[in-house]
Amino acid sequence: MKIKHGILFVVLLMIDQITKWIVDTNMQLQQSMDVIPGFFRITYLQNTGAAWSMLEGKMWFFYIITIIALAVMVYFYIKSKKGDILFQTGIVCMMAGTVGNLIDRVMLQHVRDFLDFLILGYDFPVFNVADMALCFGVFLIIVDILLEERGVKA
Repeated sequence: MKIKHGILFVVLLMIDQITKWIVDTNMQLQQSMDVIPGFFRITYLQNTGAAWSMLEGKMWFFYIITIIALAVMVYFYIKSKKGDILFQTGIVCMMAGTVGNLIDRVMLQHVRDFLDFLILGYDFPVFNVADMALCFGVFLIIVDILLEERGVKA
């Protein structure tokens, strides 16, 4: 792994774990605080499932899937073309997010979520920094694929 990607991985993982710790130590479970009324709240939840609490309580399933996913991500990172910055950065963001939530699952048997948005009247599922890193990583990989398909990438 390139040094800058290693640094990115560690920084994302630290931000994820520190923000989860801050919320965990300063808020009660299910407590909510308005940051931008009608749009953004900090709401402390513990999720024993995946997105939208799917497969709630199936920790061994998540451990196995997570290890497989991490192995696949490492494989694709290693096999990626030298200089494929968008793709490699996307994979690193995905790995950091995956590891961030894995730490919670292994240590606490749940994932700490706290970012709570109300978007155009829809109460979006509560998430965390690891989830953001995962989504941003997927976004970078999609952009990379689209640029490659359009012949924009050299």
